[in-house]
Formats: sequence, structure tokens, C-alpha cells
Amino acid sequence: MPTNKNLIRIIVPLGLAFLLLVLLMPRNAKFAYDYRKGRPWKYETLYAQFDFPIYKTDEQIREERGRMSTDAIPYYKFSEEIASRNLRSAERLELGNLRSAVVSSMRAIYQKGVMADEGSRRHADEEPEVIYIQRDKRAVKYPISEVYRLTEARARLLSDISDVSGANVDSLFRAAGVYDLLVPNLLFDEQTTELVHAESATSISPTSGYVSSGQLIVQEGELVTAEVAQMLDSYKREFEANMGYAGTPAMMVVGNVLIALAIVVLLYLSIYFNNPRIFLDARFPYLVVVFLLIAVATLILVRVNERLLLFVPFTLSALLLQAFMRNRVVVPVYVVSLLPLLIFSHDGVVLFVMFFVAGMVAVLAFRYFNRGWQQFITALITFAVLALMYLGFRAAEMVAGNVWRVLLDLFVGSLLTVAFYPVIYLFERMFNLVSNSRLIELCDVSNPLIRELEQKAPGTFQHSLQVMNMVDAVARAIGANADLVRAGALYHDIGKMNNPLCFIENESLVSSDGAPRYHAGMSPEQSARDIIRHMSDGVEIAQKHRLPDMIIDFIRSHHGTTTTGYFYNQFLRNGGDPALVGEFRYPGMKPVSKEQIALMLCDSVEAASRTLTEYTPESFSAFVEGIVTGKMDEGQFDNADISISELGIIKETLKQYLAQIHHERIVYPQKDQKKS
Repeated sequence: MPTNKNLIRIIVPLGLAFLLLVLLMPRNAKFAYDYRKGRPWKYETLYAQFDFPIYKTDEQIREERGRMSTDAIPYYKFSEEIASRNLRSAERLELGNLRSAVVSSMRAIYQKGVMADEGSRRHADEEPEVIYIQRDKRAVKYPISEVYRLTEARARLLSDISDVSGANVDSLFRAAGVYDLLVPNLLFDEQTTELVHAESATSISPTSGYVSSGQLIVQEGELVTAEVAQMLDSYKREFEANMGYAGTPAMMVVGNVLIALAIVVLLYLSIYFNNPRIFLDARFPYLVVVFLLIAVATLILVRVNERLLLFVPFTLSALLLQAFMRNRVVVPVYVVSLLPLLIFSHDGVVLFVMFFVAGMVAVLAFRYFNRGWQQFITALITFAVLALMYLGFRAAEMVAGNVWRVLLDLFVGSLLTVAFYPVIYLFERMFNLVSNSRLIELCDVSNPLIRELEQKAPGTFQHSLQVMNMVDAVARAIGANADLVRAGALYHDIGKMNNPLCFIENESLVSSDGAPRYHAGMSPEQSARDIIRHMSDGVEIAQKHRLPDMIIDFIRSHHGTTTTGYFYNQFLRNGGDPALVGEFRYPGMKPVSKEQIALMLCDSVEAASRTLTEYTPESFSAFVEGIVTGKMDEGQFDNADISISELGIIKETLKQYLAQIHHERIVYPQKDQKKS
């Protein structure tokens, strides 16, 4: 039964999560119908409850803007300066009695306006029908037929003068330079043209029709065509934007409370059925924090702008969970974290499936690409999965929107997974957890605590190194966390440095001049108490040096609840009462993980193997089988998460390991000494 303290550790984080969910849940109504284009309408006949506009689709707006880009109206400025300057020059030409006629014709032509021959095609593939002309700071729209192109203007001048003169006017004009004075006075303004066009493009109406209240939208069983889907999309948009909650405020609160309660209960059960021990250590509040980061971000962005959900690195939460927990916990907790996205987002089903699949792939990829720049490979793999999933849903017409914009958003969100991953080191310190990088640091034998162990209890230090190597081989054989169990092995006997001479491996520290051994003259009970104390001393030292709880658990469990066999048997031989066995029993915890089982067995095998006298496969097998059977008979594996087949692998690995370190060596003959 959990203690009151443990219940508080469980209830407080879950209670805070529940309150946050209730407070952040959307208050507006959600469209209750699910429909797909090309499928029948499976609900009752739907009539409009209010007036609403029919919104154009993104494709329709893009097509309309595309048409406007080809229909851009050119913008020209009328230059009085060009016309005045050239007319003054024309008045000085030597044209005889034709000069006044030429000037008069040019003035009339300039008054209408002259544009370059190619000017009308500079902004569009086809010639526009109208243009803007700015004159006296006022722009007026003119038909293009009312102005002259340069070639047309010169032809008009030639025609006007030819009518009043029979001479070769064209040759006269070329010789006198008349044509050079007739130039465009309508100057194309590209910047203003683009500006005016952009303003007109933004003024495109987003609607294409109107539906009145009470009008039929879709009948029961009717096929949802593109037109009906557009009408339903518009109705849904207006409904969720403008329709408040139709029920009473109390009912809205009850609904939000029940939904939040369901999510929190699922979070609790996902841990309870997979690894309930998480409730008792620092991983539980950490898990709740990771859950809330995703859930709160989802609920806030659903209120603000759902497009921003594509930027949220949901896959990061899976990686943050995977750093400290097994996949059997990561998967259900990650699913629960995505539930607010599934429930409250408009495209919740699509986004839920996309980010769930991407999260699982990211967890797998991160096993191989997790160091330095390799994390970007994980991000690219995550983006590829998201992109493929989105394109698949888009091909099935289950989502809409600008494809390239969505892909860009997903790409940025995938990179944010790498950008925010270092937050794991902050969480690691805040919650005193153990990541792979920290395990590597803990296994460094040059750290001050291990150096102190080496100086005070060198025999224990060497024993710990031997156990660390042995358990590493066992962990790899059964697929356990090798880095974790190596760190546990290095620190499991750290308490012995408080009283090193109490333990046989450190007896070399005692002088060889006949000085008494530590346990000489002590009663079995006293010896057992001193031996057992190294476990509580180890926990105290580990907590003082802020070692993670996962490492401290190895100190508590490496002897489990076994007895100090040597002194207990001595106690019985001296006529002691078997009912007092509690004085010889370690007050530790039974192993609960395969890593803790592996360390317990390796610790016993390494210590007891020093008593072996025969080094044969048969002796190794009997030795290992005896130790494992003894632990099982004492009930040390009752709470352990380990299978019979894994125990078999551990035994075979230990037998092979002993055979390797105790193999036979060649006896080298001594060299004959030559007589001088």
C-alpha cells in the first residue's frame, strides 16, 4: 500500500496538470460534424442557423490573384517638360512656311500623349486596354487607343504636314531632325504600377456568395461535392468564430472538467500499467512537466492561431521522455500528451497521426544520431516523415492549405527539435535525473568521489571495477542499459569507505606484523551490523554528493533483503536463535529492474569467485547456478522485471566470463643458468 507521502507525490502533480487543462481549454463551440468531400453526408439534413458568407478556397483566391497579375494596369506620368522643351526646339527649326504647321501638329500630338512603342507591353504579356496617366498630380484612367505610340505619333505628324504640302515631307523631316523632337512624353512608372497592383490584389473579396438563415446546406445522404464542401467549410468557420457555447456556463465547466479528468486519468494509467515505480522517484514530476509543456502549448495555440501548431516540436517531448524512461512508458505517455491536439484542433486527427508517427521515428533515429551535428540528421528524418504524412493526407484531400507553406512550417518545427533539445540538461539538474551523457560522466573513475573511494578503500575500488566490467557484459547480453548498470556498479559499495577495514577486500591495509583483523573478538551480531551499515552509509554519501536516485537505488538493492551469510551461519553454530535472523538481514529493497538484478548477481559472483579452487567449465556452471538459485530461494527476484529466458542468458554470460578470466596459462620453463 502506498504511504501518505507517496500519495501526495502522485496527487499534487496530477492535480496541477488537471487544473491547468481545465483553465486553458477552449471556451468557444466546436463544429460537431465530420465530413469529407466525395463522401455522403451521414447526419440529418442541415439548415443554416444564421446568415453567413461563402468563403473562397485558397485555390480560388490564388487563381484570382494570378489573373490580376496578368491584368495589371500600367501607370504613366505625363511629362510637360519634354513636350515644352521639344516644342521650343521645333520653333527654331528652318522649315520655312511649314514650321508653324509642324509645331501645331506636334502640340496636338503631345497633348494627347506619346508612349514608347514597347511601353504598353512592359507589364503584361498582352497589351492592356486601359492605362493610368498622371497629370497635374491626378491619375486618370484612359483607353490606350486615345494615346499615341511613338511610331503612330510620327506617322500622324507626317500625315498632317503632307496634307498641306506637296513636297517630300519625310525627307525634309529627317534632314531637319523633326522626328528627333517627337519623343515619348508618357513615362512608364514601374514602381507605382506594382504598388497599385498590389493594393488591388489585396482588395480581392474573400467571399463568393451568401447563405441566408434557414437555407438548406446539405441533405441527409447527399454526396458532399466541392460546392457543398465549400459551403460547409464556410459554415464551420463562422460557427466556431461567432457562435458562443449554446448550453449553460455550468454545463461548459462540467464538460471541460470531465475531458481534463479523462486525460489526467489516462496519464496516470499509462504509467501505472507500465512502470508504477516512476511514481516514487523524480521521473514522475519530470514526466508531468513534459506532458504539460506540450498540452499547454497546444491549448494556447488553438486559441491564438492553429497554423502555429505546425511549428511546435511535438517530437521533442518523445525524445525528452526517451532520455530517462523505457519505450514502454514513452509511447503511451506521448500519446496522452497529443490528446489535446487530437481533441481541440480542427485538423486534430491528421496532426495527431502525423506527429505520433514522426515522434516514434524520431525516438528510433535518435538512438543512432544523437551526438553533436548528428542530431540534425534526426531532425531531417523527422521532417521527411512529417512531409510524407502530410502529402499523403493532402492527396486524400483530408487537409487543405498552401503545400509549400505547410512544408516550410514543418521543416522549421523539426529544426526546433534540435534547438530545444539542450533543455534536457536543465531538466536533468532540476529533477536530479540521469541522461546518457551524465551516466558517462558518472562512470569516469577520475571524479573526486571515486578517487576518494580508491584512496580509502582500494580493495573495494578494485572490486567495483571488476563488477563494472562483468555487469557490462551481462547488460549487453540481455539488452539492458549498459551505461546505467556500469554507473551503478561503480558506486554500489561507496559506503565501505567509511569503514574500509571491516571488509575483507581491504585487509591488505592491515599491517602484516600480527595485528588483529577487524572482526577478531567481535560477536557475529556486531560484525553483521558493521557489515550491513555500508548500505546506509552508501545512501548517505550518495545523497550528500547529489547522486541521482537511479544510482542510489543500486546501493539499496545490490544486497536486496539477503542476510550476511557468513556471520549468520556463525551465529547459528554458536547456538543462536534462528528467529533473530532480522539482525543479520540487509534492510534494503529487492531489485525491480533487470539492471538491478544483473548488478546483484555480478556483485555476488565476483566476490565469491575468489574462493574457487577449481577452474573448469563444470565448476563455473555449478558455482553460478548455486548463486542464482540461492537468490531466487530467498525471494530476491519476486518484484523484478525480468524473464526466465533473460535469467538464463545472465547465467550463461557469467559462466563464460569466469572461464575467460580464469583460463589456463602455459607454464614457462625456467632458463638454465650456465656455470661460470
